[in-house]
Amino acid sequence: MRHVNIPIFVPHKGCPYDCIFCNQRKISGQIEEVTESSMRGVIESHLNTIKGEANIEIAFFGGSFTGIDREEQIKYLKIANEYIEKGLVRSIRISTRPDYINDDILNYLKQYGVSIIELGVQSLDKEVLEKSNRGHSVEDVIRSSKMIKEKGFVLGIQTMIGLPGDDFNKAVNTAKKVVEIAPDIVRIYPTLVIKGTYLEKLYNMGQYIPLDVENAVDLCAKLLELYESNKINVIRVGLQPTDTICDGGDVIAGPFHPAIRQLVDAKRALIDIEEKIIKDNLIEKKSLIILAEKKDVSVIIGQKRSNIRYLKEKFGYKEIRVCDRGHECEIYDVKY
Repeated sequence: MRHVNIPIFVPHKGCPYDCIFCNQRKISGQIEEVTESSMRGVIESHLNTIKGEANIEIAFFGGSFTGIDREEQIKYLKIANEYIEKGLVRSIRISTRPDYINDDILNYLKQYGVSIIELGVQSLDKEVLEKSNRGHSVEDVIRSSKMIKEKGFVLGIQTMIGLPGDDFNKAVNTAKKVVEIAPDIVRIYPTLVIKGTYLEKLYNMGQYIPLDVENAVDLCAKLLELYESNKINVIRVGLQPTDTICDGGDVIAGPFHPAIRQLVDAKRALIDIEEKIIKDNLIEKKSLIILAEKKDVSVIIGQKRSNIRYLKEKFGYKEIRVCDRGHECEIYDVKY
């Protein structure tokens, strides 16, 4: 069954910190405060457009939900829970900080129907957290993650790569520590320089150099392999493009691409195919046909046929074809 999120953005609510990369009003594309009527309007509007069976979830994003005034939290949760009781929505998801979790908070979240809690972890490297002005510790992440899992919630962890002080090894070590925590889901966000953030000032002063798209894709491919080999589902790579989070919008610099997950998947496919070519001694072949599941064909080809061009240039193939397993291929087959 397909999954559908109904996003409710509460930009920068409940968070006293100004992380150097953060401008939630720009990232969420929302300026207005959430009211009861506006929240109901968003939910009803989404419900009216959902056709057929779906696992529908109300998701509170954009701020530290459990840092909002408790009365306001409960007001939002009560509205969301009404739709669960009516059978129109299946679950509620929130996003919050690791240091804004305790037993009392988890108890009332459970009472009002929350089933998924995502923690904005960003990094599990002390230096990176400090340079980003996160205001929480690695220990906070471990403690809150354990509590969330013990209370029976689905645990999500959001991480970032390319923050000040971060590098390839630190990002991989963060991922290894996340694997030890064993969340159910993970998001990976390559750091973007957003207009109106302190990171923009550092960038303009030459004190911060962001990742480029190629390096971000290579690193994300490594991290996805690590997570998926440990049966952790990576549900998103990169920020969702909006009217402002786009080239020519509020993204000043950094590895923005509207389809970065597809680039990462294509990179992983290329790595696998290259290994198979070498392992099976197909280097001297003039032609190559790659058999794949239909859903994987475009990923293997790569955007603008980038993977095909790379393989031709590296191995000297005259012809490379990628076809789904339903077609007969007469040339040497590499099963992907």
